[in-house]
Amino acid sequence: MKKLILSLGIFVFASAFVFFGSTTNATNLNFVESFYANASDTKLKPEETTGTYSLDKAHSSIGFRVRHMGLVDVPGYFRDFSGTIKYDGKDVSKSSVEFSAKMESVDTGVAGRDKHLKTADFFEVEKYPEMTFKSTKVEKKGKNWIVTGDLTMKGVTKSLSIPFTVVDIIKDQRGGTKMGVMAETVINRRDFGVNYGSNMPNGVAMLSDNITVVLNLESNMQKAQ
Repeated sequence: MKKLILSLGIFVFASAFVFFGSTTNATNLNFVESFYANASDTKLKPEETTGTYSLDKAHSSIGFRVRHMGLVDVPGYFRDFSGTIKYDGKDVSKSSVEFSAKMESVDTGVAGRDKHLKTADFFEVEKYPEMTFKSTKVEKKGKNWIVTGDLTMKGVTKSLSIPFTVVDIIKDQRGGTKMGVMAETVINRRDFGVNYGSNMPNGVAMLSDNITVVLNLESNMQKAQ
């Protein structure tokens, strides 16, 4: 973890040095190398990591990718979301998660496309304003952790299993406890009544049925009441 952070820090500041070409940036690079060389990973005891975490929207993303005309993956995000993770550091299988996203907040970077996604062709946001996920089980299969739960979108509820990784749980500079989770899975949009997208003359679908969902979640442990 320490080496990864160091590598990322050096890459960012080295890029800035090449772009601006100033001795000031060279000094900054030396400072960053020194800072991360003296930093160390925070190793917490299981009981210190156990608690209820709230998603940090400023440092999290709920994204998806869909293949367009069989050519390239087009990305998008839901910008307005919230969620809670109840984490058991001693027995991760006793953990749980709940999550919701406002469908109105869909953002693909193209206003016209986002407007279309909000119609009945896709999400029908006026009738179905939220997407929700509530876990029913957390289990370990081999080296991987998997959370299974009920995903509800456009009035349809399906059981979904999502492989995930707890990247790390650390103390921040203010003494708070933070958790990083990464997850990726694939869902079939037609399972949730999103059927728009006819076949092209060559037989390739305008939009792929399979949608890749990508989660990068940073969360903060709630303080005990």
